[in-house]
Amino acid sequence: MHFAPGGAPRKGRGTTWAIEHRFTRQAHEAFDDGWGTLDDELQQAADEASGPATQIIEEHVKSILTGNDSPDIGFDLSINPYRGCEHGCIYCYARPTHSYLNLSPGVDFETRIVAKVNAAERLREALRAPGYTPLMLNIGSATDAYQPAERRLGITRAVIEVLAETNHPFSLITKSALVERDLDLIAPMAARGLVAVYLSITTLDATLARKLEPRAAAPHRRLRTLRALAEAGVPVGVSVSPLIPFVNEPELERVLEAARDAGATRAFSIVLRLPWEVSPLFQQWLAQHLPDRAARVMARVREMRGGRDYDAKFGTRMTGTGTWAQLVRQRFEKACARLGLNRERHELDLTHFRPPEANPAQGRLF
Repeated sequence: MHFAPGGAPRKGRGTTWAIEHRFTRQAHEAFDDGWGTLDDELQQAADEASGPATQIIEEHVKSILTGNDSPDIGFDLSINPYRGCEHGCIYCYARPTHSYLNLSPGVDFETRIVAKVNAAERLREALRAPGYTPLMLNIGSATDAYQPAERRLGITRAVIEVLAETNHPFSLITKSALVERDLDLIAPMAARGLVAVYLSITTLDATLARKLEPRAAAPHRRLRTLRALAEAGVPVGVSVSPLIPFVNEPELERVLEAARDAGATRAFSIVLRLPWEVSPLFQQWLAQHLPDRAARVMARVREMRGGRDYDAKFGTRMTGTGTWAQLVRQRFEKACARLGLNRERHELDLTHFRPPEANPAQGRLF
């Protein structure tokens, strides 16, 4: 694997760096022998890392429901139909999960997408298991369930079809306008109190969004999607996450107001998280795109993480600690109060669940 932190930015990709993951057995270190070979190696590595088109890797999984016991997350189960995400958000805290596949959390995370093609089948089996009791379920907590591959594969839609058939409630978070495609399933479920959808809107600045989240929907398009969902009767909220000091943090109130105007009734915000390989990737991105404030951004990040790039403690990993973290939390709460956000909870109804048919195709014949 090539170590190429000097790779130039490439349009449509969050990073061109095939950063070695923490489980790599052999590390490669570039060495300048005085003959210009270091420059040649870095350029070759950048070209190789940025060149591949997106590759879809089909996987038949043994299970699709993942349990959650983290006390600072508000759901019990999650479904992620894909591993990796072509949106290429440079800050994505899920990037290190590609390490478990022996792939780079850098460019591989956004170009080598694992599609769980039998997700709906495994979900049906799980919901039909004796003694299954419905719990709060979230779709898209680790990678976006509506990333570009979903247009062709339809795995997320197949999952929602099973949830609709069984009246199983779920929440969903996405940066994609593609969620509108499934309004025929989502809206009727919302009318029965079974769905809540959140749009992640990090910034209203299209130029910044293209750099931060190169293949996600443009900010104005996400606002239009939020409005379409709200007009269809779907409870919608906004996630202003991650909040990055001196980058999108100054926009906090404006994003909340724009989302409220589009129909959002709830909101939440999480400060920047830089676990494992995300930290060097993000710092490289800062040096490339915002060199004038890179040091200031990281100084503030470390201030709210006890002097480190990241602190994974439950209770503070989402909010940070210290003066800045407290001030930004106060700004968020005051803006929500002024805008009328978070006045009511979207309580999902767990009482309508019914196990799926053993063979739905056969059931439709009678």
